[in-house]
Amino acid sequence: MRWFRRGLGKRQVEHDPDRQAALFHEVRDRFGAHVQMRFPDQVDAIAGLLDGDDGLTVAAAILREFADAAYADMLAQAADLQRRTGRGLAVDRRNYRPMWKAAGPYLRWPLFALPGGLHPYVHVAGAVTVVGARSRRIVRVTEPEPLLAHLFEVLDLTVAGWEFARVRVDVDAASLADRLITGARELRSAMSDPPPLPPPVRELMRRNNVIDVHHPTENRIAGGINPGKDMRESLLI
Repeated sequence: MRWFRRGLGKRQVEHDPDRQAALFHEVRDRFGAHVQMRFPDQVDAIAGLLDGDDGLTVAAAILREFADAAYADMLAQAADLQRRTGRGLAVDRRNYRPMWKAAGPYLRWPLFALPGGLHPYVHVAGAVTVVGARSRRIVRVTEPEPLLAHLFEVLDLTVAGWEFARVRVDVDAASLADRLITGARELRSAMSDPPPLPPPVRELMRRNNVIDVHHPTENRIAGGINPGKDMRESLLI
């Protein structure tokens, strides 16, 4: 079995690429919308599976792959819109909100249909849970700045879908947003010098809007979520 070592500060972290690849494939294949198991139960199972340093590396890889695929999709949508209408759109990974404000009715929310088979309410939620729970270790296992950027990128797209793409905000959607905010808070707390909060987070923090959260299987309101308030309370540290 192949091993390699990478120094992080004064510590040495052992990585097993074969185990990481096996874990990634197991998470992708065993879990998802096709599995007859509640999303929260799948998230818990993924979090339990991704233990140890290899599991942390896989959690970071899941978030990277998902964010990269979402960015590629938004680039493709912008290029297609320009071909059809001549209208150019700037695609900024640090802030998708201007793009959605300018062309929301012509855009498709990408997070349910990205290549690679990762589901936001299952695989991404499970990976974010691992990051939040073991943030002090993950900053020693992987580079925290790109990981934090991916958390904020997915959070930006999640809330933009609610606001501009009429994505139904159910319990699983609200849970993902909560996990992303919590994971970002814990990761920033574990970093010695966290970067400034990105523009969409700062913009949403100035709001105080409560969004209805629907029951996932019944036609009723299950509660509410206030993203701006949650971000202020968690991220203004």
